[in-house]
Amino acid sequence: MTTVSLFLCGDVMTGRGVDQLFATPSVPTLHEGPIGSALDYVKLAERKTGPISRAVSHAYIWGDALEEFALRRPDARIINLATAITTSEDAWPGKRAHHRMHPANTACLATAGVDCAVLANNHVLDWGYAGLTDTLAALRMAGIETAGAGHDASEAARPAILALPNQGRILVFAFTMENAGTPHKWMATNKRAGVNLLRDFSPASVDRIARQIAKFKRKGDLVVASLHWGVDWGYDLEPGQQAFAHGLIDEAGVDVIHGHSSHHAKGIEFHAGKLILYGCGDFVNDYEGICGHDEFGAHLALMYSLTVDSDHGRLTDLLLVPLRRRHFQLRHAHEIDFCWLTEVLNREDLRFGTCVTRLNRDEFRVLAR
Repeated sequence: MTTVSLFLCGDVMTGRGVDQLFATPSVPTLHEGPIGSALDYVKLAERKTGPISRAVSHAYIWGDALEEFALRRPDARIINLATAITTSEDAWPGKRAHHRMHPANTACLATAGVDCAVLANNHVLDWGYAGLTDTLAALRMAGIETAGAGHDASEAARPAILALPNQGRILVFAFTMENAGTPHKWMATNKRAGVNLLRDFSPASVDRIARQIAKFKRKGDLVVASLHWGVDWGYDLEPGQQAFAHGLIDEAGVDVIHGHSSHHAKGIEFHAGKLILYGCGDFVNDYEGICGHDEFGAHLALMYSLTVDSDHGRLTDLLLVPLRRRHFQLRHAHEIDFCWLTEVLNREDLRFGTCVTRLNRDEFRVLAR
């Protein structure tokens, strides 16, 4: 049996306050009502947890995650990049938040060995079409594949293709939905740049995705569907979401469903031997000083480390490594975090027939009940 190891996570938001820590930050001006500067997010965090270093290295934000990468050495690392990479000043009108990282800081993604940045989300056009063009160019220059956004509908629908050492391939198809806060006007068309917008959870949407996959899939390919879906907070699924996920596996040939948008971890399901992550939670962000949502463990992040039988696309192992964000840096979780996560994940996974068990000080294994 040939296996492939993947690292998946939810939102990596290296813009705004995080970007301000680097030696070459973006202009900090924001259009968020009372918060007019990205530096305000740094000040809020410092008010809560103390001074934060400035002009940090591009490795700084990853903290203990780099040690985990070195230990596990995944074949591919796939993230949802929840920020534009641009110097554009064309803030999208009417949006509540505008995330932006300076192109000089794209190296922070390369430092973590990111192979694929999913761009089908509600932030990639925060700074307009110029911001999207800059983002695509910056990632291309860094050697990072993209999925879910492009200069037209064809490019936005095209998968990222990640070559594997055994001559196999991982195909990453990415989609975003309006229920995750993505404006309908961001949908890419034949004449307009934008994102690969998924309209609904209908059988027609499953058929559309099946046709997209069939254009590219070859024997032995592992297919990941990365979906920015659902509301920010809360554990309940959207109506039709579970049936849609099952349809992607049963009818469209998807092997791994990489769900994100929720700012916290949601339930995990195994369906027909394939993995469904309904919400991976945030991985990197600048929310540390923002009050509220403590009941969701908003300060925590999860590394999803999975092994898949590449011959059949079946999950063979899934490990979760909990981390906590402090000073905009990922550190190993505390004992109290493990206890809280054990209770919450087992409560939420119960409805999907899975559970977590703690292996050692640093990780959980996800099992079928």
